[in-house]
Amino acid sequence: LSHSEGGGMKKRVTATDLSYLQGLGADNDMADEIGDELLLARDEGLEQDILRRSLNLSTLRAAQAQDLGSRPVDRPGTVDEAERCASYALKYANDDEARQILERLQRSSMRLRTTISGDISVQSAEIEPSGDAEGKKRNLLEPEKFFVLPGGLIALISMALFVLLVLAAVILLATLAMGPPSLPIGSYQLVEAQVGESFWDYYDFYAGKDSAGSNGYITYVSREKARSEGIVEVVTEDVVTSRMIEIYEDGDPRAVEDWLAEDLVFLEQLRRKELDDSAREKEDLAASDSGGGQKHSSNSTTTGKKRKEGGRRMEGEISDGPPPRLEAFNPDPVTNATNTTAGPTETFVVISSSPTKEGPRNSVRLEGRRRFNRGLFIIDLRHMPAGCGTWPAFWLTDEANWPVNGEIDIVEGVNYQDTAKTALHATRECVMDDVAEGSKTGSWDTSIGIPDRKTGIPDMTFRWAQNCFVYDPHQWLNQGCVATDLKLEGRSLGMPLNDNGGGVYALEWDGQNRHIRTWVFSPHNRVPSNLRDAMRTATLVEGERIAPDTNLWGLPYGNFPIGEGTNCPASHFKNMRLVINLAFCGSVAGNRYFMDCPTKYKKFKTCEQYIESQPEELNEAYWKIRGVYVYEREWVRQWN
Repeated sequence: LSHSEGGGMKKRVTATDLSYLQGLGADNDMADEIGDELLLARDEGLEQDILRRSLNLSTLRAAQAQDLGSRPVDRPGTVDEAERCASYALKYANDDEARQILERLQRSSMRLRTTISGDISVQSAEIEPSGDAEGKKRNLLEPEKFFVLPGGLIALISMALFVLLVLAAVILLATLAMGPPSLPIGSYQLVEAQVGESFWDYYDFYAGKDSAGSNGYITYVSREKARSEGIVEVVTEDVVTSRMIEIYEDGDPRAVEDWLAEDLVFLEQLRRKELDDSAREKEDLAASDSGGGQKHSSNSTTTGKKRKEGGRRMEGEISDGPPPRLEAFNPDPVTNATNTTAGPTETFVVISSSPTKEGPRNSVRLEGRRRFNRGLFIIDLRHMPAGCGTWPAFWLTDEANWPVNGEIDIVEGVNYQDTAKTALHATRECVMDDVAEGSKTGSWDTSIGIPDRKTGIPDMTFRWAQNCFVYDPHQWLNQGCVATDLKLEGRSLGMPLNDNGGGVYALEWDGQNRHIRTWVFSPHNRVPSNLRDAMRTATLVEGERIAPDTNLWGLPYGNFPIGEGTNCPASHFKNMRLVINLAFCGSVAGNRYFMDCPTKYKKFKTCEQYIESQPEELNEAYWKIRGVYVYEREWVRQWN
């Protein structure tokens, strides 16, 4: 660099400079480009631009060569030598402008890398503008921050990448060779057929007080004590004609079952009824606002109640033809082929309770021995506990990890309830607000009048019980998400169900297909033939069994989307076992006692007092189970 001439800063590069640059390893084009840029520089205008673009290690060495009379210097092999070159340039710069230029260079961020041959190449040189007008001298030997990547490390990284690519290729080839993964998407295979005396082999009897959460007014007893008190037994009965169902011959139009079409008709009737009710409400409101007129009184009943209770034919079908034959719904297998005179029989498991001097009744709680993460669960009932103070349930749970692993209530009745419900209980982020329209025949339970946690004032906002979170602040404590039956409303649970001879409940828990669905069929001649045949053949050898197919049963009354793509991860429900129990009073039946049993409340102010009186109505508080059937989908290899 020359000294200032005429008050300006004139740069020039001599032939010696160019030859020196070429000696450092720069090719002719690079040397010419640097020389041209230096010769074009003028005073203030292009000064900083040239510094940004051209004052790299090579130009520093050129400056050193100029000021030292082109004295040859060895090629720098390290960063320290490059910094030493810069210090020489600063030493021989005698005017303020030159010092400012070199001080700016010192404040630049230079990133250098060492090549395999040991050369030092410049990655970038960005000159930081000086904020100091006078420019303060700094020691150019102060270490600069830069990243140096040794050549050996580059080779090591390259080798690691190569190994990873080889492993990926091996895994891909192994996957293709082994075929697709196994998924539980095949047909249903029988896991358990809980019937007759073998029923007890699938359960443990829990003995002790009820849990603090349920707080039932009962004491659960062991199997030995239950047998001695006669509250568990297995009975076989003849099937009387009145309990047989109508069977039509193949080819008879009346034998055709199209449950889906029937359910779609029901949904259309329900939609029209809702529109009619909405129109009436508007007319009543208009009449009330005008101060005259009389409100409409609707004589219509629930659509589900209008449907006939017997037969498989849809309303309006032709009933002409030969009379159907009568058969037992689910008879015991014939054990003596020579016995042609005896009629069909059915074997039942009976579970009840007994009074005690202390007050709480002795009862039964059966806890399944197998854990489930999916499955199809079916229970065929002829009678279920019903009446004031009763709280029976057939459900899935993992008590030790509740509510983390969830709970599914398949059948649960309280006091005089007469409509089937299915409830799911879970932790946060499990909401049923994404159910496809027309995918179920039921509705949702409601939550209204929930006391505010701070003020205690009831919140009268109408809400559907669609949040499965047990502590949702806008629902009753542990209410969960609750689906309710509409098609058989008023006759699918409790005493009305018993009057119809019982029914069949089914719950499909299928996270792979992203749903939990539930059905109820009552009376038994309304059970789809595929479901009936599956239960009738469950005790036969594997090749003679008929697999249940839920696609042939029509729409469920409850549909809970779970799994990928829904608002409830499937992980909310896992590792659960079946439980069958009979409780009295407690946190649900007891708390509702004054509302559900107003007549008895006048005489007995608490549910416990009523139970202690040993009313005759408690004779109806018993389970009569034809069988419990559990299926799981077969594992099939298929690409997801």
